[in-house]
Amino acid sequence: MRQAAERTAINAPMQGSAADIIKRAMINMHNWLADTDLDVRMIMQVHDELIYEVAEKDLDAAQEKIVEIMQTTSEIDVPLLAKAGIGNNWDEAH
Repeated sequence: MRQAAERTAINAPMQGSAADIIKRAMINMHNWLADTDLDVRMIMQVHDELIYEVAEKDLDAAQEKIVEIMQTTSEIDVPLLAKAGIGNNWDEAH
């Protein structure tokens, strides 16, 4: 019981930080989407993932910018890495 409480105490700040980072990423993405001419829509969040619908003609440019924004959303002491998956649905993108 004590070990479970210790794990929870250690894990809670990490999960809270991850939640804050993804929220900041969503705000940064919203701001970029408002200013871009690319045909991109953010359609869903699943835990630490943001799901987008992107026109095929804009795929390369959007992918590059999305990864850049995700990786620079927060200044922390360790690298914040993001990768993009592409598919016709969420399952294919994994």
